[in-house]
Amino acid sequence: MNEQPTRELPGGIRMPVLGLGVWQMKAGAETEQAVEWALEAGYRHVDTAALYRNEQSVGAALGRSGVPRDEVFVTTKLMPHRPSAPRELERSLERLGLDHVDLYLIHWPLPGWHARQWTELEALRERGLARAIGVSNYGRDRLEKLIRGASQRPAVNQVQFSPFQYRRRLLDYCVEQGIVFEAYSPLDRGRGLHHPTITVIAERLDRTPAQVMLRWAVQHQAVVIPKSSRQERIRSNAQVFDFELSDEDMHSLDALDRTDGTVNAR
Repeated sequence: MNEQPTRELPGGIRMPVLGLGVWQMKAGAETEQAVEWALEAGYRHVDTAALYRNEQSVGAALGRSGVPRDEVFVTTKLMPHRPSAPRELERSLERLGLDHVDLYLIHWPLPGWHARQWTELEALRERGLARAIGVSNYGRDRLEKLIRGASQRPAVNQVQFSPFQYRRRLLDYCVEQGIVFEAYSPLDRGRGLHHPTITVIAERLDRTPAQVMLRWAVQHQAVVIPKSSRQERIRSNAQVFDFELSDEDMHSLDALDRTDGTVNAR
């Protein structure tokens, strides 16, 4: 895990390709234990959000871990209907017990809000409170509008992405624009783990279906943040850098797409 790949963000920041997502984890013991297990397994990337209401638990686990702060990439997100991004980030940092985050995302787009809020995020990056800034759930149209009025383009776009949500044209656009593409729900919230196409590939490779789905996303240049609060699955999900899917397997998984290769984030 110490040799896991990273993606480069503006300013030479390295973002680990594998992270732990904590969406829908309960604050307290569930979140804290999951983060601790992930760090023990070699993860160096944790993704949370103000909306998840578990930032304080993430921070508690980070503080107890003994892992140096500069070795862990921490993402949190702004609820975009809030009137002040600086105030909201300060509150997130207080809950996390940190003096900065590595990535701060606008959680979802709202009509008429993105331009002002993006300017605020740019200022937060200049102040060093967020080392990198980006967005979540933005389709190509929203990204194009944002980029036209921005002095800094988003470093990351985080969207739902799996073999069943293979947003091929949105992925291609982000790659063309130099925006790192990050996949949330890369396991289709567990619903895709029993699909016969995936299970057949997994059995042939002596891998788990989850490992196959994560490897598919990694080979499509995505950062992945699978969510699990079970220790064995957290450990298993990390074992995706010691094998490759063949072109034939990749094409078979691509064909599971239900989005028609959309440019939209939802």
